[in-house]
Amino acid sequence: MTAVFSHGRLRLYLLKLLDDGPKHGYELIRLLEDRFLGLYAPSAGTIYPRLQRLEVEGLVSHTAAGGRKTYDITDAGRAELRQRAGELTALETDIAASVADLSSLAGEIRSEVRGSARDLKRELSEATRQTRRTRWEAPAPPPRPASTGGPQAELLDELDQRLAAFTAEVGRLMRARQFSDTQLRTAIRLLDGALDGLRRLLR
Repeated sequence: MTAVFSHGRLRLYLLKLLDDGPKHGYELIRLLEDRFLGLYAPSAGTIYPRLQRLEVEGLVSHTAAGGRKTYDITDAGRAELRQRAGELTALETDIAASVADLSSLAGEIRSEVRGSARDLKRELSEATRQTRRTRWEAPAPPPRPASTGGPQAELLDELDQRLAAFTAEVGRLMRARQFSDTQLRTAIRLLDGALDGLRRLLR
């Protein structure tokens, strides 16, 4: 239970809520939750025993209908409210201060969570970029057997250059943007087809 309701002050506030009209236990819990902007809500195990004690003391009474008890303040309960009007005013002031503190704390927590989420998203994005950059770095072409010179050597050199340029261009394209699964599957099929064609040609 929040500290603002220590030393029997919750029973006083329950009398105040019942003074506004009959209510069942769930309504009292909801009203308290609303009063604290959803940042605090007493449990049924907190509310119902106090209602029972107030009833034993003759400050509230209840009627039962449909398996639910509805509580109402008695004349004795109203008399206690009048006698403790100063305490009730101080309690309302403390509740307002507690709500302000809880709201401030909730705001700080939300800001920290949003900041952490932004940091995590930024780190994941950077890791993705690094992975993609590393994955698509153009590898060094494998060493080619020494050529004896002549026109064929020039053609082999040109083929090496074209392969290196092709790999570098593919890497540049992959680093430039995000791709859909369909685009990536199509690109894979195109590369597989080109490789199969080269295998058949160079066998």
